[in-house]
Amino acid sequence: MALAGVLGLAIGSFLNVVAYRVPAGVSLLRESRCMSCESKVPPSLNIPVLGWVLLRGRCATCGRPISARYPMVEALAGLAFAAVTFWLVVPVAGAPGSSRGVPIAVGTTEAFGVAAIAAAYLYLASISIVLTIIDLDTHRLPNVIVLPSYIVAAALLAAGSALTGDWVALLRGALVMTGLYIFYWVLRLIRPDGMGGGDVKLAGVLGLYLGYAGWGASIVGAFAAFFLGGVFGVALMLVKRADRRSAIPFGPWMILGTWMGLLFGEPLARWYVELFIVT
Repeated sequence: MALAGVLGLAIGSFLNVVAYRVPAGVSLLRESRCMSCESKVPPSLNIPVLGWVLLRGRCATCGRPISARYPMVEALAGLAFAAVTFWLVVPVAGAPGSSRGVPIAVGTTEAFGVAAIAAAYLYLASISIVLTIIDLDTHRLPNVIVLPSYIVAAALLAAGSALTGDWVALLRGALVMTGLYIFYWVLRLIRPDGMGGGDVKLAGVLGLYLGYAGWGASIVGAFAAFFLGGVFGVALMLVKRADRRSAIPFGPWMILGTWMGLLFGEPLARWYVELFIVT
């Protein structure tokens, strides 16, 4: 889990690069530079979180402030990677890819399957962070990130199903993916100014992950997006920061709702069944 956290810190540094350069059309292969004076950042100072601390939040060449968002994103990615690894790799009852409380032997086919599923959800954590930043900054969800995510998620989750033998989860993921995509597409058809095309495309990706996790995760995740987005919109109107015509990025709420579904959907579903159905 600690190793996953360190990997997450490194990935977080790359996510900062993607979040800035993709909307700006800048190559991801260009070396890191100060956004103010364009001076190159030496590798010795290009260390996640620690580099910003050593520089005291300022460029070593021009002294201009470096946004605190950079170490925050890196730290968030580190925490997210550690949390996802704990959720999936450590056998936890009800977690997708786990053996529902039965320890998984290292080196077995099932263990490799869990690793593939964990990689899929780590990828989700990565695009969740970068797409949230981009949508908040630009009100866009770039196709160059969203569309390839269908291929990456499907390939990793299919590998996980093949190795664990859980094809039902993959089928359920395909169904929820299709259902959420159609639902968002219809919403956009009804009200084009209220739902972006990027939201529609992202809905399918998130639906695949939610469906793979379970029906409870799917229901809670789909509902939470609208609930959280609605509450935020009402709050903005109450403080007169927005009105009914204001454009509010919905992607971040879709993403947050998805993670709420993944973390709490299945436990909530089991609680509901035990409380109201099981006698």
